Amino acid sequence: MYKKILLAVDGSVHSLRAAKEAVKITSLCTDCTVEVVYVVDYSKSKDEVLHSLGKEELEHSRRKKLLPIEEQLKSSNLTYQLKLLHGEPGPAIVDYANKEKFDLVIIGSRGLNSLQEMVLGSVSHKVVKRVKCPVLIVK
Repeated sequence: MYKKILLAVDGSVHSLRAAKEAVKITSLCTDCTVEVVYVVDYSKSKDEVLHSLGKEELEHSRRKKLLPIEEQLKSSNLTYQLKLLHGEPGPAIVDYANKEKFDLVIIGSRGLNSLQEMVLGSVSHKVVKRVKCPVLIVK
């Protein structure tokens, strides 16, 4: 069974669905741990920094995005840790998952249309291609 699970989130509805699946999977095992990973995207962080009043407000706005996910995990009495990474989401998640040797990565699908996915590539697609463990993509 999966003992060490990485839950990659971005605060979206898809992340909430992924968290629900993480709860289902971890409820089957007594000693599972979940590490919730949120990647601060460099391309978006400039805008966040410019529109915030300071470091504390910036940190608060990022944590606010993750609050529903944390509440969901807490209400299920799961053991979890929250980790903030910096960089481009796809490569940052892949590097962290491979370095820390997770048993399973759970990530939400962003729902790009086929043209956007072909041109841009989705984070979940990048993770599936490069991570060295099973990946669950939640729609």
